[in-house]
Amino acid sequence: MQGRIHSLESFGTVDGPGVRYVVFFQGCPMRCAYCHNPDTWELNAGELMDSDYIIEQFERNRSFYTTGGITATGGEPLMQIDFLTELFTKAKEKDIHTCLDSSGIAFNPNNPELMAKFDELVKVTDLVMLDIKHIDPEKHFALTKQHNENILAFAQYLSDNGIELWIRHVVVPGLTDDDVYLEKLGYFIGGLKTLKALDVLPYHTMGVVKYEKLGIEYPLKDVPAMSQKTALEKKEVILKGIKERRKDDGVETT
Repeated sequence: MQGRIHSLESFGTVDGPGVRYVVFFQGCPMRCAYCHNPDTWELNAGELMDSDYIIEQFERNRSFYTTGGITATGGEPLMQIDFLTELFTKAKEKDIHTCLDSSGIAFNPNNPELMAKFDELVKVTDLVMLDIKHIDPEKHFALTKQHNENILAFAQYLSDNGIELWIRHVVVPGLTDDDVYLEKLGYFIGGLKTLKALDVLPYHTMGVVKYEKLGIEYPLKDVPAMSQKTALEKKEVILKGIKERRKDDGVETT
């Protein structure tokens, strides 16, 4: 099987535990206002690549990845779920740790045929880094041009299936940094039994150059970058929500 791949990175350090071999899948239906990889949007672009080739590239430098593994990111890897499952299946046959970095947008619990594919995928997935853009449905749609109902359902599905979850949230001034919604986000993810980590990332403007090269107007050209200090303060708000949920659920917190 072949997949459409945007690029490969041999030394990823922020894409899951340890040093990772990172596979950037081509294609994404999300149109996040702060996306810094607009070159990954087009579904029919990228380079056709065999799953065996990707595994071979990993194996060539396996000694670098003793505490890491393979991460599928994008774009949105779930848009190519068959290829993704094949890649992860071959990785697990070689005892390689697998991590999916996803927005969850392709999940649909009302599609039995698709759900059968997800049931196969989670059997060979060790960790999912799930990017939740906004907890409020209307604000999520305004931010991404997609609904968040199935994304939140995906988070619950992963929790129910025992898949470790790292939640990511980008805080953008004036768009995703409202404390009311951040606490609601925390309350939701606090109910996920397999939540292992929370990454709160400050919005940056490094993607502007790509938009200029592609001739696309950057949606947030007047929005300033957020400081790491402010992002850490916003993380505390989300953590407050997590603690409230766990308290309501009768779960002990440390």
